[in-house]
Amino acid sequence: MATAARTTGKRPDMSASEWAARRQLAACYRIFDHLGWSELIYNHITLRVPEEENAFLINPFGLLYSEVTASNLVKIDIDGHVLDGSPYPVNRAGFTQHGLFHRHLPDAHCIIHTHTTAGMAVSATREGLTPTNFYAAAFIGRIAYHDFEGVTIRPEEGERLIAHLGDRRIMMLRNHGTLVMAKSLPEAFLTQWLLQRACEIQVATGAAGTPVDIPPEVIAVHQRDLSGVQLPVGPGVPDFEAMVRLIDRIDSSWRD
Repeated sequence: MATAARTTGKRPDMSASEWAARRQLAACYRIFDHLGWSELIYNHITLRVPEEENAFLINPFGLLYSEVTASNLVKIDIDGHVLDGSPYPVNRAGFTQHGLFHRHLPDAHCIIHTHTTAGMAVSATREGLTPTNFYAAAFIGRIAYHDFEGVTIRPEEGERLIAHLGDRRIMMLRNHGTLVMAKSLPEAFLTQWLLQRACEIQVATGAAGTPVDIPPEVIAVHQRDLSGVQLPVGPGVPDFEAMVRLIDRIDSSWRD
């Protein structure tokens, strides 16, 4: 049984790049908790370990996101085998689904799966995400959909997940939640934030009145021009760094 996280710091046998990745991922878990995106001890954010083949970091199953630290993250391979001697178990649904994408998608360095209220609500609608708000406009034509087949622990579902994803890196798991993957953790974080806002506003719009669709030609211009409002340091980098500063002021124990 998992107990409260115990911080131990970087081990001598751990590379500097792995420790940096651990700190980045631990910060992300704390940010998600701060934003209300955690789900008790469930859901997952995974990150590839730099300079290591087929190794990635995942949260210890049994700990709250607020208990995750750099040192207690678990390093596993794409088959779910623990590589770092961690005493913590790993959620089978986490490495079954995430291991699949890490195995087959070289560009999926960070994968986020959430069960937020807004994300689950939109995933449970026939229309899915609709072109009715500023944030949603960025995602039109970029989202894949996969029908619910139960908790994701059966390997045979993997072929269908990969087929439905295609060349997209954002997926609505119908009746289930959302899935975001990206080349870096900051980019995945920002994509998740934008998707969450799109879903929240869609749910609120439905309660307020009759939604108005944004015309396809306006969506095309919007998506074309989005890159012009980003800082030139990489997608999501300034956004993620700003949130790290925020949680550091609240509790910096994630660094240990």
